[in-house]
Amino acid sequence: MTAQISAGILSTGVALAVGHAVAGLVAPGSSPFLAVADSVVDRAPSAVREATIDALGTADKPALLISLAGILAVLGVVVGLLERPRRPIGSLIIVALGLTGTLAAVTRPTAGPAWALPTLVGTALAVVALRLMIGALFPAPSSAPSSGAGQVSGAGAEAVAGSGTEAGPGSGAPDTSDESAPATRQGPDRRRFLILAGSAVAVIAAAGATGLALTRRAADAIAERTGLQLPRVLSRNAAAPVPAGVTPDAPGVTPFLTSNEDFYRIDTALRVPALTTADWRLRIHGMVEREIELDWESLTAREFLDRIVTLTCVSNEVGGDLAGNATWTGFPIADLLAEAGPLPEADMLLSTSVDGWTAGTPLEALTDGRDALLAVGMNGEPLPLEHGYPVRQVVPGLYGYVSATKWVVDWEVTRFDRASAYWTDRGWGERGPILTASRIDRPAPLAELEPGPVVVAGTAWAQHRGIDRVEVQVDDGPWIEATLASEYSIDTWRMWSWTWDAEPGLHTLSVRATDSTGEVQTEVRQPPIPTGATGWHNRTFRVSGS
Repeated sequence: MTAQISAGILSTGVALAVGHAVAGLVAPGSSPFLAVADSVVDRAPSAVREATIDALGTADKPALLISLAGILAVLGVVVGLLERPRRPIGSLIIVALGLTGTLAAVTRPTAGPAWALPTLVGTALAVVALRLMIGALFPAPSSAPSSGAGQVSGAGAEAVAGSGTEAGPGSGAPDTSDESAPATRQGPDRRRFLILAGSAVAVIAAAGATGLALTRRAADAIAERTGLQLPRVLSRNAAAPVPAGVTPDAPGVTPFLTSNEDFYRIDTALRVPALTTADWRLRIHGMVEREIELDWESLTAREFLDRIVTLTCVSNEVGGDLAGNATWTGFPIADLLAEAGPLPEADMLLSTSVDGWTAGTPLEALTDGRDALLAVGMNGEPLPLEHGYPVRQVVPGLYGYVSATKWVVDWEVTRFDRASAYWTDRGWGERGPILTASRIDRPAPLAELEPGPVVVAGTAWAQHRGIDRVEVQVDDGPWIEATLASEYSIDTWRMWSWTWDAEPGLHTLSVRATDSTGEVQTEVRQPPIPTGATGWHNRTFRVSGS
């Protein structure tokens, strides 16, 4: 049974490894394993995806890949146990898995007919490997000879010949002349099985080495990024200096600028696309007076600028950390659109990532004067690969699912009643304005505090509207206005602090913000789906006795 299980797992491994290797020659997304994983992400209900992000955060992608590998390993066990020379049930399971992988690959947004090839080649070789290994474990039975010539096979023949006796009637030897004699079943040919299993391992290893073409592309992009110089930003286009007092003078507060390493990452890409600047193109088309295609040289020949902008993910729960503030280097999206000349009836920009992900952005939000950028830099460095290298979008005031397309390669100027995007197809709101939010960052949750003055501090945001007031409530007491740190701009978050004269006991602190339009953050709790989470953030603390 162990050998059968090994045969099934090795055959499944052949399918995956060979498919992944051939995908290195066709396109990374055509790998059967990755194509199926991508399809799972695309077809997962929004509620399931939100629950996964809430539970695992940015570990959701590794968790999916590990789970899928575990499922395939179990199926490999089943394949080996069910396969027989004359009952190819395991082979049929591999074929079914192959058809699933082929369908997943060819239905990817950027797929072509050649995307079927990796899965088809891997499936065919897997079936051959399985049939050969199972054939060695269950050799076909051999029938006894049907003639009366006294012939027997194998060791029996040698014994007869060696004795000098005649295998005929009356000789005392078994009568082998009966045509209905039962077949002789041979035992497994373990030596042949081991040779075949070793060959399968070799194929998997060789295919894995060939499949490094996928990782070499990432290595090329990483190496290029390391030596890449960002476009020079003239002093008149530099971001305004960050004034003193933008963060409260208290330990443990959130930094005003988020480092690249700490900036949140939420997207649907199971593997980070590996685009180099030589690969990158942006096509602008659709409802425009003239189509435009940009490459890296024609983009970076323009006059760039730096802007500090806070981005927020719509998946952010109340009090969550899926928000970050960075200095972005880029070119104004409005200027590029003006060159293309959107038609008067157009109201949406459908942007597409190199991996096929799409976002539908209100055209008004890209042309109303806000600092919407086609960005190439983040905090003074080229964009990290996982944050969209070499080019992405940054749009203040809109959740990322309708605006912040990474690895962007296509812009179609269109209308909301003619096109839809990845997350709006899954029930999310169409235009995605960021809601007013605030959170308590310190003290830490469930902290044990001493009686007396305690500095409570946090962050609030209402991008492209700005924060005018933050208030704090202790238990069911009155709302008390906190001290706001200096405002950098209406497109960035704003820090706040308040000194609490803590008394012994268990206390709950709540916070709410008011934006520059006078709208007070609502108390009503709402999950992120479909337009973003709402509700007051609160934390509970125990203040020790005197």
